[in-house]
Formats: sequence, structure tokens, C-alpha cells
Amino acid sequence: MSPPRRIGSGPRRPTMADVANRAGVSRTLVSFILDGKPGASEETRQRVLAIAAEIGYRPDSAARLLAQGRSRTLGVLMDVQQLFEAELVTNIYPAAEARGYDVLLSANLPDRNESSFIEALLSHRCGGLILLGPNSDSDYLHTLAERVPVVIVGRRLRGSVHENASLATVRTNDAKGMRQAVDYLVDLGHHDIQHVDGGSDPGSADRRRAYRAAMRSHGLTEHAKVIPGAHSEQAGAAAARAILADAAPPTAVLAGNDRCALGLLDVLTRAGVDIPGEMSLIGYDDSHLSDNPRIDLTTVHQDAPELAQHAVRLAVQLLEGQPLDTNDVVLEPKLVVRSTTAPPVRSTSCRDRQA
Repeated sequence: MSPPRRIGSGPRRPTMADVANRAGVSRTLVSFILDGKPGASEETRQRVLAIAAEIGYRPDSAARLLAQGRSRTLGVLMDVQQLFEAELVTNIYPAAEARGYDVLLSANLPDRNESSFIEALLSHRCGGLILLGPNSDSDYLHTLAERVPVVIVGRRLRGSVHENASLATVRTNDAKGMRQAVDYLVDLGHHDIQHVDGGSDPGSADRRRAYRAAMRSHGLTEHAKVIPGAHSEQAGAAAARAILADAAPPTAVLAGNDRCALGLLDVLTRAGVDIPGEMSLIGYDDSHLSDNPRIDLTTVHQDAPELAQHAVRLAVQLLEGQPLDTNDVVLEPKLVVRSTTAPPVRSTSCRDRQA
């Protein structure tokens, strides 16, 4: 028995009504059987399941959500100032569309409480949330996941996400990324390697710990120094000025992210510091701007398309009650070597140059 066809058209998707008509039962009874609810004899249940398999009927999850009064919209919270999060959003839209979902976007602004933007998304009846690098504490995020499925991107939560069946995380192995960067610089011959961290920004604590651990593993603990910063050009610029004023500046700097690295690069080069001749510089994220020919920044690559695909997949699975193979997806980083790193060659000190 072939699947139903429209006259003058190609094959159409079999419906629940087709199953009911062929089985000689009501659509309601077919729905009960396919959902595993009681109400039909074993003989009828087997006949309905066999017909559904024969004509290729698959439940329409989107239609089921609508029938249950559940939203097919994913709310996405992002920081519009973060280049990498913009790349994530660019990839989230097609990933959601491919699964039959819409996306509602909200910007996270530094001068307002993050929860107000999240509540705005919920007020528009978003069925699930994808939060890109949220700053809210873990307790709040766990509580939020009791109201709606939540996927966190770019951040490792304190404790175990496995404690909450409606919460998942997608992130890069930041510890491994920082370790790759330190190992590479040490292989080039650097010892005086400093880190401009991201302060309280998402992922900063893991990257800071990983930097210190990597320096310690190379026996360079006495050379390790963390300069307080943030994931912004302004923080990178402030860190660069501190480095210029240092009597013993480093030969290499690891920035908390690409934006911070751009701030460092701008101030250092304006002061006449040769990058990478006098000082090597590494960013983190591999945002589109980093491979601009006039910047050509060595950086740790995060896979934005893969992060976005996993985030949407997890959000939809949580929303539709599907089992997860894991609720903490960790992707591998990759060091991308460009022209801002080289073996150390010290000439005029940064302090002399600033003077």
C-alpha cells in the first residue's frame, strides 16, 4: 500500500487522519495509541501502529506543540557588543528554522539587570531559552530552568547541570584552549607570559585557572602574572598601558578574548611596540575580525556553527521532552596561528619606548 498522494503533485506527508481512515478508528484513538495512552485493545493498537509504519506516518512535533499550547519560539539572549556572540546568533537562526522553530532575540545590556531581559523573552511566550554567555549566578539559572528549558552557551556552571533535567550547557574546553596557547608560546621560547583576564565575564575563571596551571606545568610559576581585565577593547587598552609602565614587561600576552586583544594591539602598536618582534599576542574566540589582514591575530578558535547547532538541538529536545545523550556538550578548541606571535626578540624596553 503506497503513501497517500495529491492528484497532480508529488508525495505529501502522511497525516494522523490517513492512519485513522485506514484503520477504521477515530483520530483521537490514533492519538492515544501513538502517545502510549490506554483506551484501545491490543489488537487495535497493533493494527494502528502497523498502518502508521506502513504508510510512513511520523508525528509532527511542531503541530503537537501547537495543540498542547506550547510555543515554537526559542528566546535567545546575547550581548550585542560581543563579536563572537553575534556569530553564534547568525548560526542559531538557520539551525532553529531547520527544526521548525522561530527565534526571538533580546540584547543584554551592561547597565540593566540580566533577568529583566530574560523575563521579557518569557513574556513573549518563548518555549525555551538559549542564553549566550549569561552573567547570572548558577542558582538563578537552575531556578529559571524549573520554569522553562534553558541552554547555556559559552559557560561552565558551578556544580552539576545533571541535577536539573531542563538545563543544558554547550561550551568549548577553555582549559584546553589556554593550555594550547601557553604550550605554543613556551615552544617558541617565551617564559615571561602574562594573561589579561576577563574579570567576571563568562568563561574567565576557567581561562584564568588554566593559564596558571599551564604556567605551573612548565615550571614558570614565578613568571605567571594575571592583569585584571574584561572582555572589551577598553580593558585591553588599560592592560596595555599597565604593561607599558612595567619595568619588566612580558614577551608574550594572552588576552581573555579577541576584543581584549584588539585593545592591547591598538595601544601597544601606537606606542611603537613591535608585535610580534618585541611582544607576542594571542586572543581567544577567533571572531571574524581576528583574521582581517591588517589584524591577523593568533587566537584560540571556538566553533560558532557547531556551538549553535548543539544549542538549538538541546533546546528543542528539552522542549519536546526528548532524551538527551548529554546535557553538557564540550567542544574542542584549536589554536590558529597568525602573524601576532613569534619567538621572543627583546630590543628597546616597553617602558623606555613609552618614555
